[in-house]
Amino acid sequence: MGHYYFVFTPNTVFCMNEQTPPLTEVEHIKINSAYLKGSMIDSLANELSGAIADQDQHLIKFHGSYQQTDRELDVERKKQKLEPLYQFMLRVRVPGGIATSQQWLQMSHIADTWGSKTLKLTTRQAFELHSVAKMNLSTVISHIVAAKLDTLAACGDVNRNVMCTPHPFASAMHEETQQYARKISDYFTPQTTAYYEIWLNGENLPPESLIQQPKGEEIVEPIYGKTYLPRKFKIAIAVPPDNDTDIFANDIGLIAIGDENGQLVGFNVAIGGGMGMTFGDNSTYPRLGSVIGFVPKEHTLAVCEAIIILQRDHGNRTTRRNARLKYTIDRMGLDVFVAKINEQLPNVLQNTRPYYFQTNGDRYGWYAGTNEKWFLGLFIEGGRVKNTPNYPLKNAIDAIAQIHDGDFRLTGNQNLIIGNVSQQNKPIIEKMLQDFGILQAAHYSPIRLHSLACVALNLCALANAEAERYLPDLVSEIEKLLQKYDLSQQAITIRMTGCPNGCARPYLAEIGLVGRAPGKYNLYLGANFDGSRLNQLYQENLDEVQILEKLDLLFADYAKNRTKGEYFGDFVHRSGILSVAES
Repeated sequence: MGHYYFVFTPNTVFCMNEQTPPLTEVEHIKINSAYLKGSMIDSLANELSGAIADQDQHLIKFHGSYQQTDRELDVERKKQKLEPLYQFMLRVRVPGGIATSQQWLQMSHIADTWGSKTLKLTTRQAFELHSVAKMNLSTVISHIVAAKLDTLAACGDVNRNVMCTPHPFASAMHEETQQYARKISDYFTPQTTAYYEIWLNGENLPPESLIQQPKGEEIVEPIYGKTYLPRKFKIAIAVPPDNDTDIFANDIGLIAIGDENGQLVGFNVAIGGGMGMTFGDNSTYPRLGSVIGFVPKEHTLAVCEAIIILQRDHGNRTTRRNARLKYTIDRMGLDVFVAKINEQLPNVLQNTRPYYFQTNGDRYGWYAGTNEKWFLGLFIEGGRVKNTPNYPLKNAIDAIAQIHDGDFRLTGNQNLIIGNVSQQNKPIIEKMLQDFGILQAAHYSPIRLHSLACVALNLCALANAEAERYLPDLVSEIEKLLQKYDLSQQAITIRMTGCPNGCARPYLAEIGLVGRAPGKYNLYLGANFDGSRLNQLYQENLDEVQILEKLDLLFADYAKNRTKGEYFGDFVHRSGILSVAES
């Protein structure tokens, strides 16, 4: 079949080749949804089922939610001739990852009252709530909006939560990049009023989202149109030397560039990153973003818009597996894609400016900012804020939020920074953590501090295997191997997902584990420590015993033959191990 493409105006789809495959079902649902309204109100009013209509399951993603079931109860409920225990995940946008103490307390209250009594900190610096019943969705969203947060565009075929380095190390440049994260988020937020009509009875509508239309004409999406984007879209900002947002995994990655005084002057722009793939389908693959040049900061929004419009107009709307920007770029050719940006914005893109990254991990413990305030990096295993009998983490952070006059910063590695702590409050917070028995970073191994896991089983419908619930135990076994070879203090990134979609960015880990089936994982090796090189498949379909056997041999080789200061991923990449992987 030859090349095909579509041209989109904000409200019309034109097929440019009659021989092309038909639009996907999701595209038709979007076109006919009246700007994401669909039949959602009727679905929510149906008291005979805990689920919503099939077409609304696609649309509710744009509103920040996924319908899920407790998969561990499905078989038993089926035996009892009951429908699955339907429940909903809600994802709450936090542009740049910075929330106030009151927002933290509100999210914690919502989780306790209507959710699973835990908070999930995501790899996109957002909050996730799990186990919300359909009947409580409107109530929960109204409480989220009351906290000056929202779930709109946290999922779906739109620009999602905008990430930004939350660590305030270098200068005022960090604060200005946070401002750009919020600007980008606001600019690309869908303009439809459906979110407010469905969940908030038409109230709390932000004035800036009211689009002036001639009387009698429907509201339109000035950027997205009726069809929105072909697939999800992600933007992240990083401030070198920290690549803690993994900018090369994003559709648009913005690398902050400062002048000799540490003031932001603009961004190097990387495009076409993405982690998702499908087992057995070679047309799908993870891809690193390609750096295409430097843009002065005043043109940042314009360049992002030009890229999004190109994806809107040229992205694949017939096969969702091939609909991300990375596939659009590879199909068109990077040079052609960049040329189209330059056609829209002549002389805006300039030559790439020098930069370097040291790590895509986080920093832990107390450190001082440039504003005479203190910041405390806390490790949150799997991003799950919960209480256990010996580790009342959620209670501790809630108590701190009651007295904290600064902010809470969610990181792209599922961790938490207690930010902008005053000199007066620093000893108070430190004592509170000690009283609650909350361990600090010094008590964790470097490999655990560099671990990531998606939710996976039992809630995610796409998961083939465990991740969040299993990785901590596997890391404990790996720690024993590292100790055996005197490698306990070697930082190694390890990431696990329950499926190949890559929500925890496993293809950028020195050790990546991707679920194939319950208890079985593909093992990937050889990414580098700063997140700028993909790993490669090493072995397929391994159980825990096999994983540990492979790593045992690799660690022995690494301990014996590494060069001074060489990271594990670099050693694997250099040594030729990947080229002779066993079948």
